Amino acid sequence: MPELPEVETIVRDLRPTLIGRTLTNPRLHHTNVLRQVSRARLLRTLARNTVVAVDRRAKHVVIGLDSGHRLVVQPRMTGSLIVHDRRLTREERRYAVLQVSLGGGSQLVYRDMRRLGTIWLLDEKGWRAYSARIGPEPLDPAFDAAAFAQRLSGSRQAIKKAIMDQRRLAGVGNIYANEALFRARIDPSRRADRLTPRDSQALFDAVRSVLGDAVAARGTTIRDYRTGTGQRGSFQGGLEVYGRGGEPCVRCGTGLVTTHTIDGRATTWCWRCQGGPRPARKT
Repeated sequence: MPELPEVETIVRDLRPTLIGRTLTNPRLHHTNVLRQVSRARLLRTLARNTVVAVDRRAKHVVIGLDSGHRLVVQPRMTGSLIVHDRRLTREERRYAVLQVSLGGGSQLVYRDMRRLGTIWLLDEKGWRAYSARIGPEPLDPAFDAAAFAQRLSGSRQAIKKAIMDQRRLAGVGNIYANEALFRARIDPSRRADRLTPRDSQALFDAVRSVLGDAVAARGTTIRDYRTGTGQRGSFQGGLEVYGRGGEPCVRCGTGLVTTHTIDGRATTWCWRCQGGPRPARKT
């Protein structure tokens, strides 16, 4: 968290507010979030620069500046990017990492309680190299089922792990991998190279549908995620498997199973609807 839907929501909220605004008085309170940029260079570049674009790439917020640089923020587990039209509360100031004035009393604030996120400042060449290491965007209209199948071909990884690999596919994390595999009725532990063409098409459709539904719901708030206006997402009310281990399957009523054996993260699925081995009964 945040995954593609959450970051897309943040970007859509920030874009109309940030584009055309000149950044002033940048303040960085912690340096351990910086990657390949010094505090001095970051603050010097941001000061008096104007925002010309606000986009998303995978799980990153990408703020384009008229100097040709891009401020790239990956919020990860506990980060948020919000424009405030008021002074921050004591609690908000406590966890503020980066603050930049926008004029008129507004400020852009990157807040990160555990400072697990990252901040990059990249020129055009650096951004092209950075973006090239990330796979295609699953919601891009030009990305089709054939391209999806090709990205997975030859992989011996569990299919859940394969679709979460950002080099193969951009933006899918643990929540939406669980949900997409349930919609497609595919065992999360099944090897990617053993999907049939029908399975691959079903999973492609499921990935796109679950991401689209989550974007429409402005993301999933389990704990820390907030939109670009500081609100909670609402897709948590529509989760069918994630976080529901032990509860009845919404399709067949079978108890959902949770394991950490696939990729170290919680994987929840219905063994009856999605196949796979029936879990051993507890004695």
